[in-house]
Amino acid sequence: MKKTFYFFAFIGSLMLVSCNQGTKDNAKQLADSLENEKNYGDKCYTAIYETDTATMKIRTDEKGKVTGDLIINFGELKPNTLEKILNQGQIAGNFRGDTLFVDYSYTSGTINKTVFKNPLAFLKKGDKLILGVGDIETYVGKSYFVTNKPINFEIARFQFEPVECK
Repeated sequence: MKKTFYFFAFIGSLMLVSCNQGTKDNAKQLADSLENEKNYGDKCYTAIYETDTATMKIRTDEKGKVTGDLIINFGELKPNTLEKILNQGQIAGNFRGDTLFVDYSYTSGTINKTVFKNPLAFLKKGDKLILGVGDIETYVGKSYFVTNKPINFEIARFQFEPVECK
């Protein structure tokens, strides 16, 4: 009985969300996304925050879909530790207005690798991409930014600057 209730509650919430999506808004978002990303192809970025570094290479196709690689290296290897914290993986998403929303599928660690998948948001300011900070919730095994809670780009640790692709 509980399973049936949860199933219908899930279907009902999907219908509510999909009904609130206006086709005019979607068309405007797509136009804004394509306008923001007129330059298709590969772009490379790097960011440094204290002892942490991050490198990102993104590819944008003609439909505005963004894919790429992101490596985040947290600090330096300390003498008494066995493992350096390194997040390495792929991103996939698209621009909505001036914000790039992606899913980041990555492994963490260098010895005992663990696989994670989290959403990320990057605000495009000029030629920089600023990694935002927001509350994340998990529903049916997938993580999302919490609805109706803003993503904060002011307290961002990583501000990605464009660099030459290697």
